[in-house]
Amino acid sequence: MAEQRTMTINMGPQHPSTHGVLRLVLELDGEIVIRCTPHIGYLHTGMEKIAESKRYQQVIPVTDRMDYLAPLSNNLAYVLAVEKLLGIEVPPRAQVIRVMLTELTRIGSHLVWLGTHAIDIGAMSMFLYTFREREAILDMYEQVSGARMMSSYFRIGGLFADLPEGFERTVQSFITSFPNRLAEYEDLLTNNPIWIERTRGVGVIKPNEAVDLGLSGPSLRACGVAWDIRKSNPYSGYEQFHFEMSRGSHGDVYDRYLCRLFEMRQSVAIVRQALENLPDGPVVVADPKLIPPPKPRVKQSMEALIHHFLLWSQGFTVPTGEVYQSVESPRGEYGVYLVSDGSNQPYRVHFRAPSFVNLQSLPRMVEGRLVADLVAIIGSIDIVLGEVDR
Repeated sequence: MAEQRTMTINMGPQHPSTHGVLRLVLELDGEIVIRCTPHIGYLHTGMEKIAESKRYQQVIPVTDRMDYLAPLSNNLAYVLAVEKLLGIEVPPRAQVIRVMLTELTRIGSHLVWLGTHAIDIGAMSMFLYTFREREAILDMYEQVSGARMMSSYFRIGGLFADLPEGFERTVQSFITSFPNRLAEYEDLLTNNPIWIERTRGVGVIKPNEAVDLGLSGPSLRACGVAWDIRKSNPYSGYEQFHFEMSRGSHGDVYDRYLCRLFEMRQSVAIVRQALENLPDGPVVVADPKLIPPPKPRVKQSMEALIHHFLLWSQGFTVPTGEVYQSVESPRGEYGVYLVSDGSNQPYRVHFRAPSFVNLQSLPRMVEGRLVADLVAIIGSIDIVLGEVDR
């Protein structure tokens, strides 16, 4: 009988380093990964089918829950897709506020990634520091929407409400102090010999392989590929902001770390420009078919009351057609494919989730590496399983 040289084990679906309900079937030769097969489906929520049974406005909270680290990015892609079908453009103030909040979302998401990625590799202090700054961003969510995580602040046609008094001072205070916090992170990790040993040359993927696999976001740019939806297909007025695109050269775990740190600095620059150029004016379109009448009018006018009731009980109809709208989420290209049959509900909704696509690069990155490297590589592609098992 031939000697069995390899061993097959399960890693996950509840292993801390698999970042949720991901199961990896590993074929090992000692500590070397011979084959890695990701298995998904433990979290399946059927969100796309749920969205097809809701009115257009009711789908917004569904998009929140796919990626709980970047709810506003998901909201934005969806409302932009519906607005494209409707043929409307939201007021300039709403556009700038959307950009400001989605960049704060990018910082908040990267902070969670950095803290959890570092703790996977053994750097405990970083986890405490990054969650300290993330709390400040969750406080801002609470100020504008009343919710700390599932904010659902964006609406089809604009925003839920204008910014509360004092919000701009809160944001200014954060972007003033945050660059020093970033410098602290770099002092701890960037030149740390243990961090370098665990990340440099680990999980390498070549640019052509990354493109073939459909990678996007920092996972793609770390390979040296210049692709950012904010630059290639600007939306919400991004073409008016000045910022640089992050790029690496080696496509390893270390470059993916550097790219996200760079992106946080660029997000601070974008938020600063948004604050300096925040226009006055309305935050929703002046279309009574989409936007309910103001509450004071509802209390005084029977017509306004009926209008309010019909809009919230029946929604609005959207012209027949199909669109695709993508945004640059913290994890890469987040896209919404939307089909309308002319009713008040989407006929078909499909989400192009970057975590789902980026996950397929994992076997290519880990095969031939140590099991310990696998932990570092999973963290470096920054998956959110809610987005994968949608």
